[in-house]
Amino acid sequence: MDIYVEWSVNEKVALEAAAAASFAGVRAIVAMKQNGLNVASDFLMNLNLTGTVGGLVLVVCDDPSGLSSTNEQDTRPAAKWAELPLLEPADSQEAKEMTKWAFELSEEIKNVCLVRSVTRVSHARGDVRLGEPMSPTREAKFAPTMLGQFTPLFVTIKHNFLHQKVSKAREIFESSPFNWYTGPKWPELLIITCGSGWHYSLEAVKALGLEDSVGILKLGTTWPLPEKLVQQHLARTNKVLTVEEVDPFLEGNLKELVGDAFPALGPLTFYGKRSGHMPTIGELDPDQVIGALSSILNREKAAVEPDYAKKAQALTGGIVQSRMIGFCAGCPHRATLWSVKNALKLDGRGGFVTGDIGCYTMGLGPTGFFQLKTVQAMGSGAGLASGFGKLGKLGFNQPVLTVCGDSTFFHAVIPALINGVYNQSNFTLIILDNSATAMTGFQPHPGTGVSAVGEPAPTVDLEGLCHSLGTRVEVADPFDLQDTTDKLLDLMQDDGGVRVLISKRKCGIVRAKEEEKPEYKVRVDSEKCRGESCGCNRLCTRIFQCPGLVWDSESQKAKIDEVICTGCGVCADICPASAIIREVV
Repeated sequence: MDIYVEWSVNEKVALEAAAAASFAGVRAIVAMKQNGLNVASDFLMNLNLTGTVGGLVLVVCDDPSGLSSTNEQDTRPAAKWAELPLLEPADSQEAKEMTKWAFELSEEIKNVCLVRSVTRVSHARGDVRLGEPMSPTREAKFAPTMLGQFTPLFVTIKHNFLHQKVSKAREIFESSPFNWYTGPKWPELLIITCGSGWHYSLEAVKALGLEDSVGILKLGTTWPLPEKLVQQHLARTNKVLTVEEVDPFLEGNLKELVGDAFPALGPLTFYGKRSGHMPTIGELDPDQVIGALSSILNREKAAVEPDYAKKAQALTGGIVQSRMIGFCAGCPHRATLWSVKNALKLDGRGGFVTGDIGCYTMGLGPTGFFQLKTVQAMGSGAGLASGFGKLGKLGFNQPVLTVCGDSTFFHAVIPALINGVYNQSNFTLIILDNSATAMTGFQPHPGTGVSAVGEPAPTVDLEGLCHSLGTRVEVADPFDLQDTTDKLLDLMQDDGGVRVLISKRKCGIVRAKEEEKPEYKVRVDSEKCRGESCGCNRLCTRIFQCPGLVWDSESQKAKIDEVICTGCGVCADICPASAIIREVV
């Protein structure tokens, strides 16, 4: 269908590439999570002024509770800040319809349109009715319609145009098919909600049997607010509850609107995050809305059926096994961090590791032996190391290590590395090259040799790139613990500016997908394994914690789980009794 797709190196570049298509009259969509919007915002805050040509939709998904993120940032204020229209789907079908509508809206107002999802909407599964696919009919051609359209010229004029576009979007939103009301004409309490809050609110009202007294105004267009529609419903009640994730964005905008329209609306009582009726952090669920409704309307809270509670307890207590989050069996990151731990101890100068975003972020905890001491934004580990590495004149003498993945290196570490080289900072960068973007779905990147559509692509040579910057570069196999430890010690004690260690070994899942055979068959010699009497405090299962190594409570000795073990053989090097045997396959 002549649709082009790419995984860009980062979100700013992704938005820029999509904007180029729009400038040439072609429709484009770019997707990212909340942290990614921060990266893209520098360009976005210029793009909103220049406007677009072909429909341009920016999908951003927030992560309430920070389930797989370093924050639970609410990105909706960015839409207000950038003065761009914002849509919030409530389920799978609406996400599809709303995205299609967003393209049309974008072309009508000649600007970017934001679609904001949250974890529960993006992870939901549901039947979706599809229309007939349309083949692209537009020819890409760049033809600016006015002088300086896509430049910083005439900023105040463009800002005025931006205000006009917001006003036009508000007008269109008044009749949007994604806004609707359900409930009595004169509700005792009006719930105003958006996104995931719609289904939670609906379920809560039904659970309490309040269909005849509580109304729900569901807004799919949350910025700018469709003021006439909202005022029409506010005029029919004197109590309002807002249900939304994460921050009181909708709540604040409603109060702002009521402040302007107070003579017509009169006094209203608002309930929500500011009043303490809804949580100000984390994900929502129906129980929280039920609790708020029960408190506001003085109703008895619906209780869970005793039989249902008993069955749920039996499931969670019996069938579902609790386990600590950890690296996969045979993960090269576990081996690298083991060597890091040992190298830092052998060095003895109080060295530490600044971290980054990826599977290896789990190095904050026991699976990475608590080695990572900082984790911020992508690339920040190297940026922090660059700063720490310039503190020598102030008495700082601790070795500084920083880790990043190969994907993260291309995304955001290169500028920090160049900064360290240019400013002659003293630190060691460890690039955990597992040939994958393993944490988020194995997307290709410039080092994998394949594009987003599975076609061969040029491979950027990590070692050559680092060499070209004038850094000392060493390459190690993380499964060779002794060699990796020796190289780390040597690099730490070099003190000659920025040094780089590339810890290179394919992700175990990538190797399994490529059907690579394991290198070793691993077993535990029960005669050599001394169990609790070893004196190692069960180093293999309690400390090293590879899922392929388990404790046999009957024999009181370690054993290999042959289903999980990937045959990396690293555990044989950490057993002080040499009880773990690896045999070449």
